[in-house]
Amino acid sequence: MRTFSAKASDIERKWYIVDANNQPLGRVAVKVANLLRGKQKPIFTPHVDTGDFVVVINAEKVRLTGKKETQKEYMSFSGYVGGHKSETVQRRRARRPELLIEHAVKGMIPHNRLGRSIFTKLKVYRGDQHPHGAQQPISI
Repeated sequence: MRTFSAKASDIERKWYIVDANNQPLGRVAVKVANLLRGKQKPIFTPHVDTGDFVVVINAEKVRLTGKKETQKEYMSFSGYVGGHKSETVQRRRARRPELLIEHAVKGMIPHNRLGRSIFTKLKVYRGDQHPHGAQQPISI
């Protein structure tokens, strides 16, 4: 018995659509990260990008539990003196709600070259409209 290792020619990419309307952010992120990585496929190989494309709609309607809406903060640092910036979930949702889902998913995929290539297959949209109708995404 030999160990199976997927090659680029073996991979069939599908398109999935996930509706984040009134769903907890973490639950949506886990579902999306597993689809992006291809963990549900029998040909899953950890060091190969075997995942599918994922379209997330209604990013502005994703739900957070507890007091996270006002207490959770996203921080960034520019590298310069005084370059620390922080933003609450409420302000980020008003400015760009797609970043909420993107940030959560980015933390759940590998932090290397493979993870960066996997992350390019994620498409997040604020409302329920998306330009990927031609790919005929399967609803999750």
